Amino acid sequence: MGARTRRQQAALAAQSDSNESPAGNGTVEKSPTKTRTSGKKEVKENVYLFAPNLIGYLRVVLTMASLYYMPLHPRTCSLLYSVSCLLDALDGYAARYFNQSTTFGAVLDMVTDRCTTACLLVFLSSAWPRWSIVFQSLIALDMASHYMHMYATLSMGGSGQSHKKIDSSRSWILYQYYNSKTVLFICCALNELFFIGLYLLSFSSPILSPSLLQPVPGSGADAAQPVSTDSFASPWSAGALEMARANKIDSTWPWIITGISAPVMALKQIINVVQLVKASNWLVEGDIANRRALRGKKN
Repeated sequence: MGARTRRQQAALAAQSDSNESPAGNGTVEKSPTKTRTSGKKEVKENVYLFAPNLIGYLRVVLTMASLYYMPLHPRTCSLLYSVSCLLDALDGYAARYFNQSTTFGAVLDMVTDRCTTACLLVFLSSAWPRWSIVFQSLIALDMASHYMHMYATLSMGGSGQSHKKIDSSRSWILYQYYNSKTVLFICCALNELFFIGLYLLSFSSPILSPSLLQPVPGSGADAAQPVSTDSFASPWSAGALEMARANKIDSTWPWIITGISAPVMALKQIINVVQLVKASNWLVEGDIANRRALRGKKN
């Protein structure tokens, strides 16, 4: 071994010793190495406090307030309910403007919509008992359609895919419904307006609520007059509340609102049916593909 080689080995050994120091327990401890950091701190975001989600919470509060006033105060209830529905368009705009679109926000928006409409339909079932099966069917269709659609989107399309991103090849009508903000707003707004109109009609006249009319003794079987609230044992009974609602507002505007929005409401229910069928087919396609893959592994 030459002198130059011995000097190089000695230098390497000295460098190694400088990087190691004896620890208190007699072991050799290597000095920490310096690593480069980017200098940027990771930003921790609170999704719960995103602007569109805050709007969603406000919608929930307004809906609860409208439910409180729903039995006896149609004007206050309608105002609160309408503002809550209009904010449905604002939260989507806020999500795009602030770049705060999240899966939680999308689900919160959909759940709020479904629960809001369902609560109003429950009231209509009590206000129009002979049509309760229709309102109950609308609740079931609305819930089932949107749940199946959301679940199919998340399970088949991936967790990052929005339920509003619809391929035209899968459904033309759903593509037009979800991809056109104008169509989506008009359908949702007039659908809710139809139910608000029916709600207001339940306050307009006892003629629209036959249970409020009973024959007056001594006036013949066909004569009918509104029942006095004094005839009810409890002022909060169903009959007393219905009587208190009668003759509170004029029925002209509720009839106009209901008539104008009825065709769009019918279209919205057709879209719900299509959405339910397409989501079911999508899930079945996934089941068939998964079963085919399992059979391939066994073989």
